[in-house]
Amino acid sequence: MINWEQIATLVVSAAAGGAINAVAGGGTLLTFPALLWAGQRAIAANATSTVALLPGIVSSFWGYRREVASLRRVVLLLTIPSLLGGIVGAVLLLNTDPNTFDAIVPYLILLATGIFIVQEPLSRWQKRLGQKEVANIEVFHTDESHAEATEKETPEKETIEKSFGHSATPTRIALVVISQLAIGVYGGYFGAGIGILMLAAYAMLGFTNIHQANAVKVINSGCINCIAAVLFIIKGLVDWRLAGVMAIGAIFGGYAGAGIAQRLGQRNVRRLIITIGLVLAASLLLKQYL
Repeated sequence: MINWEQIATLVVSAAAGGAINAVAGGGTLLTFPALLWAGQRAIAANATSTVALLPGIVSSFWGYRREVASLRRVVLLLTIPSLLGGIVGAVLLLNTDPNTFDAIVPYLILLATGIFIVQEPLSRWQKRLGQKEVANIEVFHTDESHAEATEKETPEKETIEKSFGHSATPTRIALVVISQLAIGVYGGYFGAGIGILMLAAYAMLGFTNIHQANAVKVINSGCINCIAAVLFIIKGLVDWRLAGVMAIGAIFGGYAGAGIAQRLGQRNVRRLIITIGLVLAASLLLKQYL
């Protein structure tokens, strides 16, 4: 029987998780431990966490709706591998023995925490890449021969370039689509840190606008989690009592995510999440081997 202390912890973790997912990603590193603490088995906790955070993703999307309006082609390009990957990952999870999943959970948490640790260096890299792309575009537009070439380009190519910058070569686009498929598989299976991985992939493609990158990330996270959630629900893995109370927190956190993160301070939020991830992984490993 769940008590009020556990309910409060779940609501707070979901609100914080929704807020963090809206900004960068990694909210599962808060909601998943909270569900384990409430007595859930690892697979059920993973499924319940996925469903509980969905409303927060939807509300985050509403907050980014203006950025998404000009990115329909890009969104369509990446949602297909997101959906396919999410299905594959969720099916893999459903076919994993619960005891086996319990055994690998500490390593999945370590992987997700490691992804979160490198988020800041990846963000700096993305910023430098964006500055370089902006400089290249400025030079491009000052060159008359390039300007003439631009007039002859197809609408599709212009749309990609306006969204991603002039580094959006066919090779890079293919690599990002493949990366999105792999991220989808990982997201359907466990999910923590997929937002961070996607932002890194979009930086490689040449996104120069972090708000647009976040908007596309939110949509694709939603695709991965929605398709996985459907399969988890069909299989009866979701604890609806816990998912319901957590969804309330996730909706609030998802919409107000950016503001909350700014008030708390991103460095403090990052430190908290990394600490929780490392402590949880260490405690689960000790429990296995002692």
